[in-house]
Amino acid sequence: MASVFTKVISGEFPGHFVWKDDKAVVFMTIQPIRDGHVLVVPREEVDHWDDLPPELLAHLTRVSQKVTKALKEAYPAKRVGMMIAGLEVPHTHIHLVPLDNMGDLSFDHARNAEPERLAAAATKIREVLLAQGHDEARVDG
Repeated sequence: MASVFTKVISGEFPGHFVWKDDKAVVFMTIQPIRDGHVLVVPREEVDHWDDLPPELLAHLTRVSQKVTKALKEAYPAKRVGMMIAGLEVPHTHIHLVPLDNMGDLSFDHARNAEPERLAAAATKIREVLLAQGHDEARVDG
């Protein structure tokens, strides 16, 4: 059975994308911990990150670095945290979260976000990615 992320990637469920390439996508989480919280997700449905082919894991890391640089500009913070938790959806995904302290990585702060707020955040991040020369940010929403 397809994961919720597979359904977002296929367009069956809505998503606010900031990056698309042949191996991975990046989209806004519907329950952000902080503004700018995105998910880096492989197109291939793999439950546990330690089961990813090494080259796909490396690709996800490279994409995460590029998106992090855009997040630092779009949502200035002391750091951008990178976390793989994977308990909520059985499809590997990397959380990228702008943060100023360790408490900013707590899922206790996650709240449902309005679609308009997610759309605005996605647009802001895509604009920075495009300005940084990443054509992968040319997505259809």
